Amino acid sequence: MTILPPPSRPDSRPISPARPPAAERPAPAPAATRGSAAAPGPVTGTTPVMGATPVAGGGRAAAAARWVRTTGPGMGAVAVAVTVAWAVNLALPAMSPLTAAVALGVLAGNLRTLPPRTRPGLTFAGKRLMRVAIALLGLKLALGDVLALGWQTLAVVVVVVAATFFGTQWLGRRLGLPGDQPLLIATGFSICGASAVAAMNGVTDSEEEDVVTAVAMVTLCGSLAIALLPLLHHPLGLSDLQFGRWTGASVHDVGQVVAVAQTAGPTALAQAVVVKLMRVALLAPIVTGVAIARRRARAASPASAASAQTAQTAQTAQMAQTAQTAGTKAKRPPLVPLFIVGFLAFVLLRTTGAVPLPVVNTTEQVDELLMAAALFALGSTVNIRGLLRTGRRAVLVAGASWLLIALIAYAGVLLTT
Repeated sequence: MTILPPPSRPDSRPISPARPPAAERPAPAPAATRGSAAAPGPVTGTTPVMGATPVAGGGRAAAAARWVRTTGPGMGAVAVAVTVAWAVNLALPAMSPLTAAVALGVLAGNLRTLPPRTRPGLTFAGKRLMRVAIALLGLKLALGDVLALGWQTLAVVVVVVAATFFGTQWLGRRLGLPGDQPLLIATGFSICGASAVAAMNGVTDSEEEDVVTAVAMVTLCGSLAIALLPLLHHPLGLSDLQFGRWTGASVHDVGQVVAVAQTAGPTALAQAVVVKLMRVALLAPIVTGVAIARRRARAASPASAASAQTAQTAQTAQMAQTAQTAGTKAKRPPLVPLFIVGFLAFVLLRTTGAVPLPVVNTTEQVDELLMAAALFALGSTVNIRGLLRTGRRAVLVAGASWLLIALIAYAGVLLTT
């Protein structure tokens, strides 16, 4: 049987000696993938690209679009709430935008005005935006301002924070507060209110109920401080300077400190802000210390669990220990959280004087916006009915912690001025 060559194409030219015969040239790519029939028709001069990988930029754009669709409703609700909180602050200067944002979140959450599709955006605001806001707090603090107050004031601030932090935890455990509520309430009252609670939650990953309970307590007591502390200025026999330092050492949130101290004039306000920022500076070592302690505790738990196994199940226990250790390593919090590193970096940057004052002022406004957004998101998770049922002990611990920090700060101010 003789195999005849295919007929020549109309435009074919004689093959030159330098060009290899058609039989020796590489065969064209198959027209169909495995498992499919070849498409009939003449072979063209171009080979289609099969299974081409999508461009990476398109994948990122699609992911960004999905993220916007997912978080957009919640972020829209956050934007509206922050705008309303700012309007409330303009109408009532005694109420800071942060306090107004928390109150709006509590109302929106308990009146069920936030549909379920807003939850991803609210979660993003409550966690991610809060961490950015905490880092930006560092630009408010220059080490020179702290050192100018003298070592006596530094010592008072350290004693106030340490006594409140550990004393509140001890009382909370004695009264049987569940989970991380003693730790979170202690952090909020001893350092800087709701932002400190969120910072601590960044390394503890506490239950949502514990976080919102702590935020509710510091917000409640801080709001009461705005109304109560100015009435105690003169009955307690404090000068403007002393009242400012007492306010900075005992009131929780920075905005609340400003609202209280401004009632006594510019001297009190300046002293209160610097003392308060000294307390904020202690956020970094306290959060880092808790992160290290939690990491060590989690690392030790698999070993103690394995030692409790009997000899008959030693192999099974070893396998379980290995798996648990691997999971623990994956869940270990960093020794120093990234937002704390950012906070310290901004403190050092402000200390160098390289940041112009207009930039610092603008950053403070942005930071307050981010903090208000995060606090609205946290407030939206507060369940008032559940808080009333289970929060009596938390209210008692919060009141005791507030009284403790106020008394220690008052004594410290009298001893150093």
